[in-house]
Amino acid sequence: MLCVALRTGERGMSAGDFDYESHGQGYAVQRRTDPRIAAQVHAALGEGRSLINVGAGAGSYEPEDRYVVAVEPSAAMRAQRPATRVPALNATAEDLPFDDGAFDAALASITVHQWKDRERGLRELRRVSRGPVVVMTFDGTALDLLWLGEYAPELFAVESPRYPDIDWIAARVGGTVRVETVAIPIDCVDGFTEAYYARPERLLDPLVRKSQSAWGFVDDADEVRAVERLRADLESGAWDARFGHLRSQPEFLGSLRLIIGLP
Repeated sequence: MLCVALRTGERGMSAGDFDYESHGQGYAVQRRTDPRIAAQVHAALGEGRSLINVGAGAGSYEPEDRYVVAVEPSAAMRAQRPATRVPALNATAEDLPFDDGAFDAALASITVHQWKDRERGLRELRRVSRGPVVVMTFDGTALDLLWLGEYAPELFAVESPRYPDIDWIAARVGGTVRVETVAIPIDCVDGFTEAYYARPERLLDPLVRKSQSAWGFVDDADEVRAVERLRADLESGAWDARFGHLRSQPEFLGSLRLIIGLP
């Protein structure tokens, strides 16, 4: 039996390292579910009929063929969930208001790095799932596989330490764990930075960058310099001279990982 008594948070207070109340608008448009990534995520979740999605945001990667409980502490993000998704509960990863083993599976999609107490949050995921715990995250040691680091080194300098070590996460989500690299398709519709490995012009758009929390940790002046360097290299052809082969590369194996932990 599910315990659904909710802890109410203070409106406007951030539950993690990024203020989605002030800067979270536009995620539902820019950060959509990519169906090819979703297929890998859903396969990792297994065939259980109930799922808790923690740090659920606007609902990306939630399967539609099972019972889902979504948990999201940001009111701004909860408001962006489409009508086809279940309303999200106001709670945090560190304090899930559910009984032990309440769900067949648990999902945390590109969210663990933003939690205040990552260890407690991961242990909560494991506690409430009687089956798989699936964490989609980035490997901070592999961010430099993307060419963007040459234009915005400040971005990667602040972004890399945000991501917990993959092995560290694995040790907290299951007794048996496997890690999968997630291939990023050339026309990926989930607008994280690596999604534009073959479409560099998209990163010139401030609305695209606004939906990538990493830019919120970069000084405005550094962001302007990075964007103008990229713009200049695109106009001169220098980017294509070095990286133009990526424009026809069907997928990119970058830093995106799935960590699947079983009890």
